[in-house]
Amino acid sequence: MDGNEPAGMSHLRRMTRASQFGVARARAGRPAACFKAALRPALRYHACMPSVQRSYRIRAFPNGAQRRFLDRWFGASRWLWNTALDIRSAAYRECGLKLTGIDLSRWLTAWKRTDQHEWLAAIPATCLTQILRDQDRAFSNFFAKRAKYPRFKRRATGGSLRFQGVGTAWSKEVLVLPKLGPLKLAEALPDVSKPDMVTLRQDSAGRYWVSFSAEVEIDLLPVTGRMIGVDLGLTHLATLSSGEKVAAGKHYANRLRYLRRQQRCLSRRQKGSKRREKQKIRVARAHAKIADTRSNSLHELTTRLVREFDVICIEDLNVKAMARGMHAKSIHDAAFSEFRRQLTYKANWYGRTVIAVDRWYPSSKLCSGCGHKLDELRLDIRRWKCPKCGREHDRDINAAQNILADGIRQIAGGDPRCMRVEPGSTCTEETRAQVPGDEARSGQIHASGTEREHAI
Repeated sequence: MDGNEPAGMSHLRRMTRASQFGVARARAGRPAACFKAALRPALRYHACMPSVQRSYRIRAFPNGAQRRFLDRWFGASRWLWNTALDIRSAAYRECGLKLTGIDLSRWLTAWKRTDQHEWLAAIPATCLTQILRDQDRAFSNFFAKRAKYPRFKRRATGGSLRFQGVGTAWSKEVLVLPKLGPLKLAEALPDVSKPDMVTLRQDSAGRYWVSFSAEVEIDLLPVTGRMIGVDLGLTHLATLSSGEKVAAGKHYANRLRYLRRQQRCLSRRQKGSKRREKQKIRVARAHAKIADTRSNSLHELTTRLVREFDVICIEDLNVKAMARGMHAKSIHDAAFSEFRRQLTYKANWYGRTVIAVDRWYPSSKLCSGCGHKLDELRLDIRRWKCPKCGREHDRDINAAQNILADGIRQIAGGDPRCMRVEPGSTCTEETRAQVPGDEARSGQIHASGTEREHAI
C-alpha cells in the first residue's frame, strides 16, 4: 500500500474486487451464495459507535384539570397562529410590508397587557413564542418553494404546544411541563439527556402525545455477510430474492366497510350537535387504528430486514405517479414511501447499506439466469419461461433477484456490458433454432403457438 494512500482505500479496493467477482458469477447462472461469500470477508465496521439524533413519541394521559388547561391553551395557540397569519397577509397585500415573527412578538407583549387578551398571560410564554417561530419557518419554506402558503388552523385538527425547560425532575424519570405539572405517560422515559424542547400534541382522535429528540449512541449490528433484493407489490407487499413473499396487510381495505358505515352515520348527524362531535371522534379513531396497524407492520418488516442483511437492494419507485392510476387506494394502503423511509433511517443507524435501483431498470422482463430481456411482459403474466435458457420464473421473485444483482453491480462500480452472457455459454445453436420468433420476443407463447395461461 502506498504511504500516501488513505486508510480506507485498501478496504474499498478489496470490497470492489469481491463485488465484481460475485456479480460475474451470479450473472453466469451461479447461486447467489457465490457473491455473498465473496463479499463476506470485505465487510467491516468501524469500532466507534455512531451518534444519531433520535426522536421519541410517547402516549400521555393528562388528568381532568390538565385537559381543561390544554383545551384553553390549544385554543389560544390556534388564535395566535390565525391572527398572526391574517396580519402578515394583510400587511403584505395592502402595504407591501413583510412582517416577521420578531415584529409580531412585540405585538404579543402588548396584547398581554390589554383587558381583551389578558388570558394570553396564563399560557407559558415560550409556547406562544414558538408558534411565531413556526410561522416564520412556514413562510421560509413557502418562499423557497418547498411548501404551499401557510393555512389557517381549524379546531377539528387538534393542537400542539412546544415547551422549553422540562424541569429537573427529568433525572427521576418524571416529565414536568411548565404551568401544567407532572404528566402521566404510557411508558418510562428513555435514558437520554434532558431535551431542550418537548412537544405536546393532541391528534384528531383525542389522544395526547409527547415527543422530543435527543442525541444517542447506537450499537452497530454484527456483520451477517448476507444481501437481499426486495421487490414491492400490491398482492405481496415485499418479495425477497430468497423466494420468500410477505403478504400485504391491506389494512384500509379490510376496514373499509366499517369506515363507510361510520361515515354515513356522521353525515346524518346535525351540524353543531354533541352527537356529531362524538361521531367525528369515532371516525378519527377508526382511521388512527388503520394507520397504527400499517405502521406497526412496516416497522416489523423493516427491522427484520435490517437485522438479518448487510446490503438491502430496493427499487426506486415513483410512488406519486403510481398513485394517480387505477390502483391508487391500494398503493396508498401499501405505503411504499413509508417502507423506504423506515428502511433508510434504520440502515443508517445500524451500519447497513440500502441501494436504490433505477426505476427504469427492467427487473421483471430480464431473465435472472442468462440475462435475456423480453420485449414485452403483460402485468397479468405472473410466471413465464425464458425462451433462451428455458428457465421458468416467478415474476416477483425474478424481479427481486435482478434488483439484487443490479445493486451489487452498483457497489462494484461495474459496467452493465460486463453482465452480458457470451453466445453458446447457456444456449446452443440447436436450442435457438427450436425457439420461435414470437416466443423469443415475449416468452409468453408456447412452442406450439398457443398462448400461456396464467393466473392474475
